[in-house]
Amino acid sequence: MRILAGLLLATTLCFSACGKKGPLIYPDMLTPVPATAVTVNQTGRAMKLSFVLPQKDRAGRGLNNLAGVMIFKRASTTGQAPGCNACTADFILFRKMFLDLPLSDSAVQRYGNRIVLLDSDVRIGDDYTYTVTPFTKDAMEGQASLPAKAAMVQPPSPPMLKARAEPTEIQIAFSSPLPLHGKFIGYNLFRAVKGEEWPLVPLNREPLAGKTYIDTGLGRYTSYVYAARTVVMIANGELVESELSSEVVAQLANE
Repeated sequence: MRILAGLLLATTLCFSACGKKGPLIYPDMLTPVPATAVTVNQTGRAMKLSFVLPQKDRAGRGLNNLAGVMIFKRASTTGQAPGCNACTADFILFRKMFLDLPLSDSAVQRYGNRIVLLDSDVRIGDDYTYTVTPFTKDAMEGQASLPAKAAMVQPPSPPMLKARAEPTEIQIAFSSPLPLHGKFIGYNLFRAVKGEEWPLVPLNREPLAGKTYIDTGLGRYTSYVYAARTVVMIANGELVESELSSEVVAQLANE
């Protein structure tokens, strides 16, 4: 009897162990974490929004069913009492993006997991706040990102550029009048191969405070187009870019 009872106990424990499952994951933990690095700043007469797509769900697992993001926007008059960032009633759906579809216009560009887009439906004298909400292929919405806000002001004047080609580099020289509003910070330089669209992200990581920039690592017999934006800091500490300057075209000189 003892032997039979022992066999029954061992069998029970075996089935119990074989059928053991992992910890229960609640449905809301399967939703994406919020988008990160959400920033917005004025560029010319548009707002430039940037964010990084989520890579995990709220349970910390890899996210392989992300379908897209919904971008919400709120406009308010500069100087009025700030709205409630946790409230959604005064936000409108600005754009719904599906990641498996090709980008439809040059106002949206993707750099790996980073999305950059322009919002031209803005006006001087208003503040604009944006949040980003991811959603999955089975229509489960994640949490909204932290809000990003910027004021729309009169942009500074764009700079003037000159290019000088050398056998191994192209030198770009900047000049611009002192801004009427804000503190001059520097320049953002943009480069494209002739015939291709302008990138929304500049060559430089930080505004260029000097008067020249040396571009290296370029392909021979390739024509490059350059343009720049003046960057100023306004009273509230935000950085504002001018419109793009006139273009200059250059290619490496023959040895």
